Amino acid sequence: MNNMISSGSQIWVPEVLSDEQVTFFVENGYLAVSNLVSSDEVEELRADTIKLARGGYPCETLEPVDSTLSDQDVLASILCIHQPHFISEVIEKYVKHPQISGALSQISAAHIPFWDGSVKCMQSMLFVKPPNFQGQAWHQDEIYIPTRDRSLIGAWIAMDDADVENGCLWVIPGSHRQGYLYPQRSHQDQDEFDFANESYGFDEIEEIPVEVTTGTVVFFNGYLLHRSRKNRSQTYRRVLVNHYCNSWSLLPWNVAEGESVANADRRSVVPVSGTDPYAWKGYDPTPNNVWLRQCKALTETEAS
Repeated sequence: MNNMISSGSQIWVPEVLSDEQVTFFVENGYLAVSNLVSSDEVEELRADTIKLARGGYPCETLEPVDSTLSDQDVLASILCIHQPHFISEVIEKYVKHPQISGALSQISAAHIPFWDGSVKCMQSMLFVKPPNFQGQAWHQDEIYIPTRDRSLIGAWIAMDDADVENGCLWVIPGSHRQGYLYPQRSHQDQDEFDFANESYGFDEIEEIPVEVTTGTVVFFNGYLLHRSRKNRSQTYRRVLVNHYCNSWSLLPWNVAEGESVANADRRSVVPVSGTDPYAWKGYDPTPNNVWLRQCKALTETEAS
């Protein structure tokens, strides 16, 4: 067993957060860190967003578009691209960004005694969110990506200034503490939010907007209640949000044949800090494809 545990190679990352920032995250469930991504890096992400949208990578979902279309025309039809790191080496680079990974190594499972700072990524989501596109109603990410130890964490990279007008994040500080997953239902506000269900059964009075400048990274726990509203501005709200968890946590997205609920573990993951104690299992192959999220605003645009 010791050989299995030590089979993953060590990934060293810098320590970037203060003790006060770590404590703030543990207590509130979120943390915004300004200038964690440089202006040059943001430009690289913006350029790659256009390359993805234009079908610049071999991919069934994102086929090459008419070269006469402007970049703005191409981006105007995209709410979100799921798993762009499957096809883009640029997005994969930011999944493993050293400063972001350093912060993750300090906070992802800071609530767990004896945690060694090991972190892995299982998902990337590239939000373009053009003007008039909807946000997402109240939810907890752990509903969609279950972990064994409440260590799921999102790293939300602001590629534009995000404010109330263009659809920034709203959070309920401390709503992650009990590790309670709220029930979900269909919402009745298709103009404000996309198709995803909403969580309910809590008091919204404590919600606050998380307005940030370009290059800020917002980290938030998988149990934190959060949402975003419609983009009411004339500017984009581009964000790359990647999801991670403690590398020691199994990832039971689903139960495959021959597995039990206890040992289900999906291995389409990218280690970003510390060690991968399950490296001896190998890794699941990733498809050469991405998924697109659409919303009511896109349907209205196509119909007009």
